[in-house]
Amino acid sequence: MDPGIEERRTAIEVIATLAHMKNALADLILRPAGVPVEVYRPFLYQRDPNTGRALSKRQLAPIILDAIEGRSDCTGVVRAIIEIAAAWKSFHLASDEFAARATVQKAREILDQVQTMDAREAAQRELARKEEIGRLERERAELFEKHSELLMNMFDYLATSSDHQQRGYLLQDLLGRLFDLHRIPIVRSFVRNERAEQIDGAFKLEGWHYLVECRWREKLADIRELDGLKGQVDRSGKQTMGLFLGINGWSENVPRLLKQNPVKSIVLMDGFDLRTVLAQRLDLSDFLLAKVARLNFEAEPFLSVKEHLVEEGGES
Repeated sequence: MDPGIEERRTAIEVIATLAHMKNALADLILRPAGVPVEVYRPFLYQRDPNTGRALSKRQLAPIILDAIEGRSDCTGVVRAIIEIAAAWKSFHLASDEFAARATVQKAREILDQVQTMDAREAAQRELARKEEIGRLERERAELFEKHSELLMNMFDYLATSSDHQQRGYLLQDLLGRLFDLHRIPIVRSFVRNERAEQIDGAFKLEGWHYLVECRWREKLADIRELDGLKGQVDRSGKQTMGLFLGINGWSENVPRLLKQNPVKSIVLMDGFDLRTVLAQRLDLSDFLLAKVARLNFEAEPFLSVKEHLVEEGGES
């Protein structure tokens, strides 16, 4: 049976049997259930055109329920009437206590059924929600893997390119796509200070901003290239650091000279770091935060992939 029909029938019985006096019906059932006064008041003492007598509560009940049907301010009124009846104890107000008790028992049964159905529907909705989340997560994982493979192929292609200038531009693009893939907010290449400074890119991670400098040259990066990034960081806000990506690495004196800076604000990343992230062996955010932690706690500007995996227990 349609639960809505059964609820309506029970609500009619509640209105018809629980309170003999219409004023008590209005004060203890209709108004607390949310039936607007302007809805029920005109009907309370309306007369039957055939007999001339005031409408009985049984005649009145379907009229009131019809009047609230479809009203946005009366959603849930029928259910509220049943809930009031299920907790009813004022049987002395009924003209027929036996009928009133039977109605209350019926209201309790209906309420139990409805609550069981609501719980079942809620469980089904929760199951459907979890299944949808699982589906979306699987789709995202598949998309993540597909895009990672494409970026890996792009990186390997760039490694064989003889056009070093184009390779530098494409490296910036690859890096931007990688950060997008790992959901790290980025700002692509831009200029500032009246176009006096060219910034390869920037990103935001856990409240800090990072300026990025990219280098892919045969020659190892030297401290002069790092000094350029350090100057850009120093001319930025206090909550700014720098990430230097040197695909082929840097000369051995670079980390030592960086450690001499009184303010440690540059972390280093090389091509093996980048390729390991592209191979999906590392989470980019976690790896970057680990590099920053190494700089902050140990004043070391470079944390290698091998060291990080050992620390994380991934390799020995």
